[in-house]
This record gives sequence, structure tokens and C-alpha cells, in this order.
Amino acid sequence: MDTAQELPVAVVGAGPIGLAAAAHLLERGIEPLVLEAGPRAGTAVREWAHVRLFSTWAELTDPAAEKLLAPTGWTRPDEAAYPTGGEWADRYLQPLADALGARVRYGATVTGVARAGRDRVVDAGRDAQPFAVHTVRADGAEERIAVRAVIDASGTWSTPGPLGATGLPAPGERAAADRISYRIPDLADPAVRARYAGRTTAVVGSGASAFTALAALAGLAEDAPGTHSLWILRRGIGADTYGGGDADQLPARGALGLAAKAAVDEGRATALTGFRTAAVERDGDRPDRLVLVAEDGRRSPPVDEVVALTGLRPDLSFLGELRLALDERLQAPVALAPLIDPNVHSCGTVYPHGAAELAHPETGVYLAGMKSYGRAPTFLAMTGFEQVRSIAAALDGDHEAAARVELTLPETGVCGGTGLAEAADAQEPQGGGCCAPAAAAEPAELIQIGRLAGPPR
Repeated sequence: MDTAQELPVAVVGAGPIGLAAAAHLLERGIEPLVLEAGPRAGTAVREWAHVRLFSTWAELTDPAAEKLLAPTGWTRPDEAAYPTGGEWADRYLQPLADALGARVRYGATVTGVARAGRDRVVDAGRDAQPFAVHTVRADGAEERIAVRAVIDASGTWSTPGPLGATGLPAPGERAAADRISYRIPDLADPAVRARYAGRTTAVVGSGASAFTALAALAGLAEDAPGTHSLWILRRGIGADTYGGGDADQLPARGALGLAAKAAVDEGRATALTGFRTAAVERDGDRPDRLVLVAEDGRRSPPVDEVVALTGLRPDLSFLGELRLALDERLQAPVALAPLIDPNVHSCGTVYPHGAAELAHPETGVYLAGMKSYGRAPTFLAMTGFEQVRSIAAALDGDHEAAARVELTLPETGVCGGTGLAEAADAQEPQGGGCCAPAAAAEPAELIQIGRLAGPPR
């Protein structure tokens, strides 16, 4: 039988970070095996193919991956351009996966990872055993694969947050599934466009995805009279609601918020602030419409559709037999969590980190990419590229390279004392630009949101 060091390293997910991990492993002479549940590279990215990123091409390609692509005749796109998700997948991710060849296995869903011959409880000889990765192929066949280490870069796309402010689906949310979407609508699709045209849509969330959805619906309103958005925020409206603006070192990210702020008087949407959804009900007069009910008893105006953009969370179900050290709030590695905790700060800048911060008690297991952030927002692809560079070095025994910092991240221009935390009172935190949610007894603050102008769309 092969020794553990001769076995491949399993990389879960053929997205931007998983494929970069494979490139870095190959660069160090370590054989990767990329397990992708979907039929192509970047399956999750393709589900938001219509959304334009606020990072340029220069920030979306990994150096080791570019070296692997160079002999294939691949040409790097214009560094200053902002690709859509579809362009990122077609012009970079798929060519990279093709360059990796048979090292990428499609239609392979990982259902479990464990130490060979050891469940989570057993100590004896644990670290000497390889890992057993259990997969189910597209045809239903099951397979167990022996690997020396595991890099889980499967992301968080498959597990969006619910409407309910408790983190659980609100009563009535599942029953109203036919009227609720957890994705930014692709209004270029005629069927999707018809679903929202001339109707009122509740957009729930306060991040870039919510801005993008509001902007898209505002644009639709120009062509389809009667189209209107109800913007549901758990917080109030404050100086940092729209992001870092001109202070953001990623200009398109700053422009995303600035454009929404500049359009507040155009009348395309109404904001309902300090609103934490507790239930979803059918409108008594129009059962085909929905009413959101807040924790404080307030009721939203009836809406035809709901777009819930309340964040994403990691799927940890197939890692249950591994010994992971995860922060109890964020579900991120314990050493990384303080750097990204939105209860503490709202800075997009995170100290560049790698294998040391991503390590777990289970030696040889790493969560990388968006999954490493758990429930925290503001992840950038560049962060993931640096993570897997360091992880590959650590697996190669090059601890000096693993500890070296080779990346400087751009700042958001927003650094607050409480970040995304939902403060219980209306006082502005020390050193911050955050705004506390409206008090329960106060009427909703009405804001108008207009059409987005700027690179990200």
C-alpha cells in the first residue's frame, strides 16, 4: 500500500480557490485530486454568471495558476476589466481545470471525510493514518479515496442564510418557497424578468448583493412601470450603510454603495429599517402575496416576491468525523475568527494569513477560501490565493514559506467599532461609522433607492 506521503491531497471544489490550491500543490510536486460535485469547473460561480464582480481581472487570477496556464496559450484578460461570474468561469476557471486534466474529477460529491479506520473518538495511531474521503458519483456509485491531506474549498454558496433573524427559517418561510429566492435575480432571463416586472419585491439584506439586486430592480422599473422594491434592513441607515465609498481601495466596490446612495431620491424602493423577520404570512386580501412580520410585531406592506440576501454559511455536515477547531459564532477556524469577526470590526482588510491560522487539531485538514470565513462577510479571492499558497508550502514541509506574508489586501474604507453587529441601543459606537437599528417602537425610516451606476452590476 502507498505510504501517506505518496497519496494525493484531496481538494474539495473546483472553484477559484480549489483550483488555485491544486496549482500550488503541483508547483511543489504534490499531486492534487480535485473533487467537484458539478459537471464543470466553477459550478457555483456559474450560478451567479450574470453578476459583475467588483474585483478586476488583476485580482482574480492566482500566480501559480497563471504559470500552469502559460504553456496552453492562455492569454490573461485585460487586468483593469471587471468580469462577470460567467466570464470568470469561462475565461479562467475552466481553462485552469482543463490544464489540470484528469486531476479534476467532476460529478464527485464528497459525502464524508474521516481518518482511515478511525472515527472521531479514537486517539491511537490517528495521525499516522491517511484520510478516507467518501464520494458519490453522478451515477450514484460510491467510492472511498485514500489521501494524505484535505483542503476543503467547497465554499458556502449552497447554504444561504434564511429570512429569519434567529438564523433559522422563519415560520411560514418554507411554505412560501415559491415566492422566495436566495439569489440575485438574473433579469436578462425573460422568465425571471417576467417574475419581477411590475411587481413589488422585498429585498432582505444590507451587503453588496442586496445593493446589486436593488439596482437591477431599479433598472427594471424604468422599463416596467409598477416595479418597486421594499428594502428590509435589520439595522438603521447610517454613514457606513453604503460602504466605504471613495475611501475603498477597490473602486468598484466603493462605487456600488455610492451609486445606491446617490439614487436614494429616485423613488425606486422604500426601506424598512430595524426590521428583524420573525414570520412570513400570506396576505389576507391577496393570498398570492406575502407579508413579513418583524420580531417587534410590525408588518411589512404586501409584496409579490422576496429576495433574501442575508449571507451564506458553511456546510460542515460531511466533516463531522474530523476534529475541527471552529469559532462558536462564525464557524471559522478559531485563530482566524478574531481577524474577521463582524461583531468587532467592519474592515474588509484582514491580515494576510495562511496555514497557521487555518490549522485544526486534525493535522492535515484545512478549510480554505470562502468556507474558511464561516459566516463572516467581505472575503476576497486574493485572500484565498494567499491561503492556499501557504497551505501548499506547509504540506511540503516548507514552514518558512508557509509563514511568509506575500499579499497586501485593499481596505474597504469602513472601519467601525461594531461592524455588522446589531447593537441593542441607538448610540454610535466608539471610532465607528455604524448605525444602530431603529428602536422597535419607532416607525420605519423611509429611504428611496434608485438605479445603480458603476462597474459592478
